[in-house]
Amino acid sequence: MVETIKYASISIEEVIASKLRLEANVFNVEGRKAKEILKNCKWEIKTLCGPNGVAKAYHRGRFKRIFVEKSDFPIYQPAQILELYPKPYKYISDLTKTDIAALRVKKGQILMSCSGTIGKCTVVTKLFDNHIFSHDLLRINAVDKNDVGFIYVYLLTEIGQNLIKTNNYGAVIQHIEPEHLDFIQIPYPELSIRDKIHKIIMQSFDLRDSANDLIAEAEQILIKELNLKAIDKLTPDFFDKNSEVKTFSVRLEFLNNRFEASYHNPIVSSILDCFLDNTETIKPLSQLSNQITMPGIFKRIYVDEDNGVPFLGTNDILELNPRVEKFLSKTGHKKLIEKELSVKENTILITDRGTIGNVVLVPEYYEKESWTVSQNSIRIVPNSIDIAGYIYIFLNSDYGKALSKRETYGAVIDMIDPSNARQIPIPILKNKSAMKQINDLALKANKLRAEAYYKEKEAMKIMNEEVIYASNE
Repeated sequence: MVETIKYASISIEEVIASKLRLEANVFNVEGRKAKEILKNCKWEIKTLCGPNGVAKAYHRGRFKRIFVEKSDFPIYQPAQILELYPKPYKYISDLTKTDIAALRVKKGQILMSCSGTIGKCTVVTKLFDNHIFSHDLLRINAVDKNDVGFIYVYLLTEIGQNLIKTNNYGAVIQHIEPEHLDFIQIPYPELSIRDKIHKIIMQSFDLRDSANDLIAEAEQILIKELNLKAIDKLTPDFFDKNSEVKTFSVRLEFLNNRFEASYHNPIVSSILDCFLDNTETIKPLSQLSNQITMPGIFKRIYVDEDNGVPFLGTNDILELNPRVEKFLSKTGHKKLIEKELSVKENTILITDRGTIGNVVLVPEYYEKESWTVSQNSIRIVPNSIDIAGYIYIFLNSDYGKALSKRETYGAVIDMIDPSNARQIPIPILKNKSAMKQINDLALKANKLRAEAYYKEKEAMKIMNEEVIYASNE
């Protein structure tokens, strides 16, 4: 896809109105086009924030974080606000010099990423309520709490995103401040339309919370049946417990021609010991799936949306409704799309590099909307739908992730490939009714996530057709 130079002429009055800012992105073509579209909108135009805005925004001050292995203060990162089932992986000490209570987000707030990739948004519901987030998030409070869903959807639209990006600054790391939202225009339709959009969005987030509740319930059943301790409570059998250097012995029969210390991590041995005591058997993943594959590396031909199919990266698959920015050529990659890049419902994806072991159970809309997934995700097609949800729940648990990461290799960049994934041990429970319950809960959660996606898509359609592009003509 050939990039064309984008340019526009501006008046001195516009420069002065923009507080003498001379960066090109302040006057970018997309932002100017968005403002022109809003001029033709039939509804009253307000500002997002500011004295007469429909919301108020703030963020927390920067502070030096004191990270510890475990504490009562788990902290989530801005990139996690869109994850389907986020878990904290960092903890801060209570000695951290900041107002920790002020870092907690509250139900009904809209969160927006304000550094790096700016403009990613979510609504705080039960999932994140009262949890700690870093300072790199704008907290947006709607003046009318019944406008939360409406504002959220507007910020996700192409118009909303273009206006957000028009107000950023920074040469390398893009960034916005709360005061930049004072200049973002937002159409403000009659109450019935705002209320309709708000209710649909809140239904979408309720469905997401319900799905996560089912996933959590399934994990608890699994842990109970396996009689597992919390993973940080497992006591590894180190060779010399008094040594500052962690050492351990490995029996020759368990070496498997692997000489990396990480492969023989005593934590993994502790997990497998629990499996031996509380399962009917342990099977390698290859016995539960005869299709564990990964596309090869290929030269990508990117095109515009009309001529391509959505192409998701490893971060995108963790989100319910990713902001797709790359589209693969339908003609240039026709065979590859059909045979390797497309995925079907209830296929399990595992990220193969970077953060290894992130797991996704593919929802139905990937298949319906012809989404493709990059070669950096291993595809696992279970032998039966009767085991798909169970495999997903196990691999998505802390114990499954530990066993997946055990299989990694690489000196500079850790990786895992299908041959490694085939060796991941999967515990088969003695209690078959519990296995079925775990499987059914996971599949039901996947259906709820699809419903949540369709609800958000419905709200977006209403926003575009009845609000943004509604004219007086």
